[in-house]
Amino acid sequence: MRSRLALAVHARLEKRFPEKRLFIRSDTETRFIRLRPSHQLLGWGVATALVGWSIISTAILLMDSIGAGNFRAQAQRDQIVYEQRLNALSEERDARATEAVAAQERFNAALEQISVMQSELLSVEDRRRELETGLDVVQSTLRETMQEVKQSRTELAALSEEDGATSATQTAEADTTVDLLATALAETAAERDQIAADAQFALDNAAETQLELRLLQERNDDIFRQLEDAMTVSVEPLDKMFRAAGMNPDNMISQIRRGYSGSGGPLTPLAFSTRGGGPDPDAARANGILNRLDEINLYRIAAEKAPFDVPVKAAYRFTSGFGQRWGRLHAGTDFAAPIGTPIYATADGVVTSAGWSSGYGRLIKIQHEFGIETRYAHLSAMQVKVGQRVSRGERIGDMGNSGRSTGPHLHYEVRVGGTPVNPMTYIRAGQDVF
Repeated sequence: MRSRLALAVHARLEKRFPEKRLFIRSDTETRFIRLRPSHQLLGWGVATALVGWSIISTAILLMDSIGAGNFRAQAQRDQIVYEQRLNALSEERDARATEAVAAQERFNAALEQISVMQSELLSVEDRRRELETGLDVVQSTLRETMQEVKQSRTELAALSEEDGATSATQTAEADTTVDLLATALAETAAERDQIAADAQFALDNAAETQLELRLLQERNDDIFRQLEDAMTVSVEPLDKMFRAAGMNPDNMISQIRRGYSGSGGPLTPLAFSTRGGGPDPDAARANGILNRLDEINLYRIAAEKAPFDVPVKAAYRFTSGFGQRWGRLHAGTDFAAPIGTPIYATADGVVTSAGWSSGYGRLIKIQHEFGIETRYAHLSAMQVKVGQRVSRGERIGDMGNSGRSTGPHLHYEVRVGGTPVNPMTYIRAGQDVF
């Protein structure tokens, strides 16, 4: 049974792959190589496998290259969008801060005007009371004088004719006195009416000023609320980025604030006079906003000092990630690209090593803030020296194939306190913001 099956298979192979002979002729003899159907089938299978493997490998390489290009382009677009958003927030922050200061100045000017008007109102009220008191005295004196005049006229009527001349003189003097008192009384009443009118005008003006002051306070509240919302929206993504990278934002901000040496410095708190009263709530809110702006500025400085950027800007593909490989720890991430591809620093720092290092080949080490170190290995050229200070995005070398390397690529490491960590943790955290 088995021989029949073998004969049937052999017959089918003979039809598809008939036996062939390959002749090899020399000067003295001729030899041939017999190509059996099984040998031809084996050769056809090997050739088919090689062609299929080549097609699949080419497709994988093309997909990796396209994916890496898309990843880099998306990272660049995200970075541009984030920078535009930071610039817009910065401009809005400056405009809102200017509006807040101007509104506070208008508020203080209105308070001063109200204080002056209240003082004038009190002064007018005092004068009115004084005039009312004087008017009462004048009226009392006038009544007494009128009674004395009547009594004098009665006495004058009873006097004799020889006293006529003297009585006429006294009557004229009394009439003159009465006229003077009446004139003084009329002037005092007019002045009293003018003071009352001034007092009413001051009260009406004070009510208008109070309304304007209330509208100004509502405008201040609206400005403060918009600024506070903008600060919250700006700080939360930055805080999330640092926490995603395993960094404590509070400790990081404290460290940056202690060692701050940039231009401008932390924002100075506002101070407004309270005229001996309690703390001004508007000043407290303005200082709270300034503190948040200061925090955003410190976050920006910290983002430049931590390795959130990608070391390769050109098209690349990932060839090996962080983790165990062949029983050993692969302490970094590999980016493959042609020899000479530019390599960039992923954060501000100081070059601590730039030279040959055994299996790393040409190696650059950069020390950053927060105890972080980055390493760039297998380079073909180095453009920095030991002790040089570099900035985030500055070109430091070219990709190569030096050291123990199976092809042109960059071996990129991130170490915290000397312990290697996954570089993609920082790169992915930065992609959520930049």
